[in-house]
Amino acid sequence: MPELPEVETVRAGLATRLIGALVHEVSINDQRSLKRHLLGPKHFVDELVGQQLQAVVRRGKFLWLPLSDSRALVGHLGMSGQMLLRSSGHPEDKQTRIVIHTKTSQGDQLELRFVDQRIFGSLAIEDLVPTSDGGPGGFSPEAAVDASIPAPVAHISRDLLDPLFDDKAVVAKIKQRSAGIKKILLDQNLLSGIGNIYADESLWRAKIHYDQPAGSISGPKLLELVAIAKDVLQKSVIQGGTSFDEQYKNVNGKAGYFEQELNAYGQQGKPCQRCGVEIKREAWANRGSHFCPNCQKLKR
Repeated sequence: MPELPEVETVRAGLATRLIGALVHEVSINDQRSLKRHLLGPKHFVDELVGQQLQAVVRRGKFLWLPLSDSRALVGHLGMSGQMLLRSSGHPEDKQTRIVIHTKTSQGDQLELRFVDQRIFGSLAIEDLVPTSDGGPGGFSPEAAVDASIPAPVAHISRDLLDPLFDDKAVVAKIKQRSAGIKKILLDQNLLSGIGNIYADESLWRAKIHYDQPAGSISGPKLLELVAIAKDVLQKSVIQGGTSFDEQYKNVNGKAGYFEQELNAYGQQGKPCQRCGVEIKREAWANRGSHFCPNCQKLKR
């Protein structure tokens, strides 16, 4: 599933062309990609046509485009969802489920194509509700964002790259938890944006075992981990995220290349870049955890 760097790459790409664009037509090729829009395809089309796209906003792994009527078009990428920007007349993209036809603020005809191989993702129009802390809903440097957020996303905490993310407050909450630290890093209600890939990478760089009880880690070490995780996310954003297959692409259909920088995730059987011991993968929570058994020892 795309994590913060992949979603931010998509968000930034959409923002370069879609802010201020007017929706004039919507084509539904597969209504399964509207499963979260409970009022159905016709309502989705009727409500979206005529709307102006005000911004492109992200919080953690979640992406939305505020509309001109104080609601938002929310994109759930799921496991394989892609949002591609195509000029009118561009060859068809396989597995295109929904096409939103727009006229940009520059007067160009531009299509936002929602492509999804496995149909775990979806689009929906959602109401905006006030943020719990009174701050902007999410990250959108290209256009102003008010203190509102789509209702289904309201429970998601701010992410590590959000200017309002409070490192010390989050670390204090982590210190109160007894669960393994990786489980805590993946808790989107505490800090959002991190998934399996970037949790493993951050823990490897911090030399912390994925199952180390969170409360047993010192405050300074947790602050170091948060700083490392921020750095990992920022570097991945610069490189367009991580692409292991054809499922994740940016808005131009290109893959990210942070995979070349990975030291733990997907590196099982290879020597640790720090000590030379073989990287291991262990089953964990219906997925896997990748770590160095020498550098990341579980402390009892």
